[in-house]
Amino acid sequence: MSGHSKWANIKHRKESQDQKRGQVFSKLARAIAIAVKDGGSTDPEANAKLRTLIQQAKEANMPKDNIQRAIEAGQRRSENLSQFFLEGYGPHGVAVVIDVVTDNRQRSVQEIKNIFSHHQGRLAEPGAVTFQFVRQAEVLVPHLNEEQILEVMDFAGVQDWQEGETTTLFLVAPEKLGDFLTFLREKAIKPKSSLIVMKAKNVLQLSDSKKDQAQRFLAELKGHDDIQEVYTNLHE
Repeated sequence: MSGHSKWANIKHRKESQDQKRGQVFSKLARAIAIAVKDGGSTDPEANAKLRTLIQQAKEANMPKDNIQRAIEAGQRRSENLSQFFLEGYGPHGVAVVIDVVTDNRQRSVQEIKNIFSHHQGRLAEPGAVTFQFVRQAEVLVPHLNEEQILEVMDFAGVQDWQEGETTTLFLVAPEKLGDFLTFLREKAIKPKSSLIVMKAKNVLQLSDSKKDQAQRFLAELKGHDDIQEVYTNLHE
């Protein structure tokens, strides 16, 4: 490969990575602004949702200035941001629940509806899909020994844990997530990640060809700027 071609490939990869990073930061900034508006406080200790999102932003290496600007945007309440959920079915009956943050609800809903239509899917009425999911907080920490795990499991709100080779995952009641992160800090345990997710009660198995179609649909949803998260019952 010539030096020029190699440089062009490196430059393209970097631009792609920068674009993805920028999209992540943009979505986190909107979520932080919403947390300030809804929680009525810029103090992470008094606003559990904000505390959780700031932790997520730090884990994503979001610059401190970006985090502060997002907090100030929420404090000004000038961006007219709103958060809501959409639900529906994609190709081959794949169930999805979508977390949306936008300053123009009508535009966002129409654009998302177009994505569904393009992939032979459809939006559904509220509640038509969410009953298939359960909200769950997941906190990933460095690998803990048995004594540490038992100590953490004593925290009210921890429902279960899963052990990996280098990490330990705790499943926590969503409303207890902020307090749990504080508890970990007091124990000098630094989380690698913390998320509130919607887990499908039952997963959908598809053939490879159908699964490819469903994954293209999900990828387009995840790429939309106004969509924070996409939850699905598709088996990975």
